[in-house]
Amino acid sequence: MQIKPGTKFNDADSYIALFAESTQKKLQQLRNTIKKAAPGAEEVISYNMPAYKLNSILVYFAGYENHIGFYPTSLPLQVFKEELTAYKTSKGAIQFPLDKALPSDLIKRIVQFRIKQTQQQQKPAKKVAKKSSQV
Repeated sequence: MQIKPGTKFNDADSYIALFAESTQKKLQQLRNTIKKAAPGAEEVISYNMPAYKLNSILVYFAGYENHIGFYPTSLPLQVFKEELTAYKTSKGAIQFPLDKALPSDLIKRIVQFRIKQTQQQQKPAKKVAKKSSQV
């Protein structure tokens, strides 16, 4: 399945609908896992892919011919490195093969990690009081 150049998506449903039924099931399973892990997150389209936003973008996903791309940014790939050895990864991406079961528990923990990460990034920096240099 190849998305035609210039195709713009308005929502995850229209994105998922373009794929073969077996791939749609995996995409829906991933979508449901993300929603359960981040119930307050807003589903959006970003970079023409389904994404989930809570404070900032948590994760993206995309369908391909032989895998599902899951994009949680780079830090979770370092933190969960040992658990991701069975999957092809790059700096900020994980490839879940279509012929294998999705690791729903791992996906859930990665999403929850991203929630904590974005919450920490949103906290205002503490102001350091300047000392008076009066003589």
